[in-house]
Amino acid sequence: MDFSSVRLVASDMDGTLLNTKHELSPDFFTVFNRMRSKDILFSAASGRQYQNLYNCFPGIQDDIIFIAENGSYVMHQGKELHLQQMDRDLTREILKRIKALPNLLTILCGKESAYIDNDDPAFVARLSMYYDAYAIVDNIADVDDDEFLKIAICDLSGAEQNSYSHFLEYQDDLQVKVSGNVWIDLSHKLAHKGRALDIVQKKFGVAREHTMVFGDYLNDVEMMGEAHFSFAMENAHPEVKHAAKFMTRSNDDRGVLSILEQL
Repeated sequence: MDFSSVRLVASDMDGTLLNTKHELSPDFFTVFNRMRSKDILFSAASGRQYQNLYNCFPGIQDDIIFIAENGSYVMHQGKELHLQQMDRDLTREILKRIKALPNLLTILCGKESAYIDNDDPAFVARLSMYYDAYAIVDNIADVDDDEFLKIAICDLSGAEQNSYSHFLEYQDDLQVKVSGNVWIDLSHKLAHKGRALDIVQKKFGVAREHTMVFGDYLNDVEMMGEAHFSFAMENAHPEVKHAAKFMTRSNDDRGVLSILEQL
């Protein structure tokens, strides 16, 4: 396959660029430097918080375009390229709805911080994998001094099978995405990785034909449509495999790096 025209690469993180232990291969930095020497841009596109994403790439942050919170927030070199915040009244309505359902853990994702009102150590440990800036408050519905980008729901019984159906009524007004085995993300209707990538492409003057993307889960589907070179991981959800043009090996078998080395 001829990758000589590629000028922008966007990759999901968990289940894609990171292995199942949520680790970034040291080999990535070598490949990244080779990409930069050829003026190929790289974007980390994730449901993770911006502050957390930033800390995943020590020493090279200024050369990375960060698409955070499933496309709600785009940052580059400390400058905000895009922000798509949720309606505050609708956010509070949804938080109230979640409270009425059993066994769901909730993260209110703001621009400055994430907020939780459950200090269970196991939940905090899970949260801290994806959010570096977070605060434990009495009631997340009372937070009013931040811009809200996303509501993340943790359903340990299985997001797609268990609680997803309870939020389908909001699909006309919001993005309702199963973003992992136990995660559901709710955000602004226009907030998704595909639209964020389109904004990045326009900002840096890169066409779809010169863009490469990688993903594994349902919050990556729209991004597949924004690139000619769209790759689903071997471990990807069936819908992502259907949306992508190409396949690569699993996230535990250097799937992304194997293609980037060819690039």
